[in-house]
Amino acid sequence: MQWGRYVSVGEKRQLALKKIAELRKKNQAIAPVAIEGRIIVKSFWGKSWCDNLGRYSDYENRLPRGRTYVRNGYVIDLQIAKGEVAALVVGSALYKIKIAIAPVEATRWKSICQDCSGTIGSLIELLQGRLAKSVMDRVCREGDGLFPSPGEIKLSCSCPDGAAMCKHVAAALYGIGARLDESPEFLFVLRGVDQNELIAAAGQDLSFAGAAPLGTKVLDDSDVAALFGLEMAEAAPESASLAAPPKKRKPSKLVVAKKKPLAKKRRSSPAIDAKSAPLRAIPVSIRKKRTRPSV
Repeated sequence: MQWGRYVSVGEKRQLALKKIAELRKKNQAIAPVAIEGRIIVKSFWGKSWCDNLGRYSDYENRLPRGRTYVRNGYVIDLQIAKGEVAALVVGSALYKIKIAIAPVEATRWKSICQDCSGTIGSLIELLQGRLAKSVMDRVCREGDGLFPSPGEIKLSCSCPDGAAMCKHVAAALYGIGARLDESPEFLFVLRGVDQNELIAAAGQDLSFAGAAPLGTKVLDDSDVAALFGLEMAEAAPESASLAAPPKKRKPSKLVVAKKKPLAKKRRSSPAIDAKSAPLRAIPVSIRKKRTRPSV
């Protein structure tokens, strides 16, 4: 194995910026991993992913170098798809990384959904990690949770390092944790499962738990009365019935009395047909003129 010359941190950063500019000039869609400060991950899912990496002794020798690489911005591209991660990492040269992750077994995923059934209220709460600690511990549980074990991961890098995990691969693995900070749904994409099934399982249990058999009444008449407070209209107790009945009152005039007729308004005289209208329909003033003798 032949090693290249030593490349300083400053040179690697300049190389990273140069390669990013070249790829974008070629209109290649790239997604660099940008870390602000020394903290790589901040959210629940990002921290859980990185904590899972630290559980396995197979990785512990190369993980510190990987953290340094991702902090310095050497991961210039990271693409996550179903069961696969492709990355470009700058070292003494530009290296291509492939990380294959086996999908979650159907029985394991079903067990996770059943154990979390009825406890996940919304997808937003799930992706933000704002659920009960017992629920999140179940999803992240070592061995039968959502995170992969070393036996479920296959690593490859184009660098000359023959180790199972080189520092470039380690940087890409920490880059996944940083990407989960921004888009936690990528974890479900990577493991080949649908996060909505966790919500669907919870809703199914809630909807069918109290379902009544077909052909039966959902509520009896007494239940309806109790539901709407109709028991307040039932007969008074015996002690109340012994008291003297209240005197009957005459109905209020305001309720019973008929409405007073409105004052009649004078109507303008309708047009009169001289041939058909009787004489009594002609105004008095006109009749007097007709009966007055001529002088």
